[in-house]
Amino acid sequence: KPSVAVDICDALGGFAKKKEHYESDDFIVTWAMGHLLTLCEPQDYDKAYKSWSVKLLPIVPDEFQVKPREGQKTRLNGIRRLGRRKDVEGIINACDAGREGEMIFRRIVEFLELNQKPQQRLWLRSMTHESIRAAFEGLRPGDELDNLRDAAFLRSVGDWLIGMNATRALTQRMKSRGERASWSAG
Repeated sequence: KPSVAVDICDALGGFAKKKEHYESDDFIVTWAMGHLLTLCEPQDYDKAYKSWSVKLLPIVPDEFQVKPREGQKTRLNGIRRLGRRKDVEGIINACDAGREGEMIFRRIVEFLELNQKPQQRLWLRSMTHESIRAAFEGLRPGDELDNLRDAAFLRSVGDWLIGMNATRALTQRMKSRGERASWSAG
């Protein structure tokens, strides 16, 4: 989040504000503002899924893919540009402490093909200057949190599978009884 970027920069000191990031001699700080990417819709995998036919269920992609959320391509391109700079030696995840923050960061890094750079995790539980500086002293290797990333990914895939399939099945069942509205399940 932009506010977290400001807090980090204030705590570490020596940053200049640029258009969509902050920069010091040692760090570049930018932000994601939540989920910039989302799991693809069924019709992104196969045009036939535009139809909500029960005969096409269940929808289970071979591999779950992500795409930019509406209006987020510019932000993603900015992060990509910064991450690919020759002077960037690694990437630090300062997203919210927890599985969602881990998934947001990992999806962005993988989607932007920045995952060849070393990754570290800044685990912030408090936004005081002292806590931020202490967290930078205790950066963790990014792969130490792979299980947290996996848990978040599996939760999102489970939500997708149930939501997409059950919503379509329920809606079609209700339409067979004369209902006109779509029904949501998940």
